[in-house]
Amino acid sequence: MKKLLLIVIMFLNFNAFAQKECEYDTSITDSIGTYKSTKEYIVHERYFGNNKSTLLFSLINAEGLISLNIQMIKKNNEFIPAKCFDKNSKIYLQLENGKIVTLVAIDQETCGEAISKESENVRALTGYFLFMKESFQELKKSPVSLMRIKFAGETEDYVLKSELLSESNQHTYFPQNYFINYLKCVE
Repeated sequence: MKKLLLIVIMFLNFNAFAQKECEYDTSITDSIGTYKSTKEYIVHERYFGNNKSTLLFSLINAEGLISLNIQMIKKNNEFIPAKCFDKNSKIYLQLENGKIVTLVAIDQETCGEAISKESENVRALTGYFLFMKESFQELKKSPVSLMRIKFAGETEDYVLKSELLSESNQHTYFPQNYFINYLKCVE
């Protein structure tokens, strides 16, 4: 009986520390080229009264060019001011080892779109950011503790949690280790 219990405990520990599997939203290879996109992953969520804010990541490899797709969704009963990405927008990632990794926006200006439902306003903003070649190795080694997004005209900081239980879908996410777990999926 002790051996059986020991085997079960060891099996559970191995599963808990196993690397994350790659899940793709899109994976296409044809005569034009190759395109892979990981599924969207919640890295930040804030629910406070009528204000709901969700920040999602997905990684993209389009013909060897690796980028981060970031999507911000805000919901509120009142007016939601627009935030925009432009060619000067950046994402700064503060790693736990003290290093800072910078991602630069592609040269495209976007302010997202506003959607009004019966009693709720929704604003969605999507942007694409490119990795610097030397930043890959650092992101694979160290968790991210803080993220700063430089929009067109303002800057906003996000503290990334080691574990996040989503209020929207009740799944558990591990935002600090997102790049450690998923960069391998698009390399």
